[in-house]
Amino acid sequence: MKSQSLRTGWYRWIPALAMIVSTFATAQADLLSQSLEVSTAQPGNTRMPKQQDKMALNYVNQTPMIPHSVDGYQVTPTFNRCLQCHSVENYRSTNAPRVSPTHFVDRDGKTLGNVAPARYFCLQCHVPQTDATPITGNTFTPSKGFGQ
Repeated sequence: MKSQSLRTGWYRWIPALAMIVSTFATAQADLLSQSLEVSTAQPGNTRMPKQQDKMALNYVNQTPMIPHSVDGYQVTPTFNRCLQCHSVENYRSTNAPRVSPTHFVDRDGKTLGNVAPARYFCLQCHVPQTDATPITGNTFTPSKGFGQ
């Protein structure tokens, strides 16, 4: 009987907890929209799709950056918007770079007929390039012969 009343009492707190979590999430979203990273990344501060040439790589085996916007791109386990232009079947007709052959090799070194699962979610490694002003100082220098 005591455990029954404890369970009933707990259920009364669920709506209050949900409201607290919702309020916290809204506050976090407000803080994020006011953060320097987000507030400085407005369209007037950056140049995106096809408005700029590809940026030079800075070191050997650097993942190439994306020279266009990816806003609204959907990449799920069953659909990858990137492959509509960059797949082996489509890259010629879209004039987009072809997916690298390395993306067809799985973790065991086996060559697959499709993009390997570990390489399927493009935006884990490839990021949109931008010429936005850096948010913090940086002492990085490109490898010799790179970044030019």
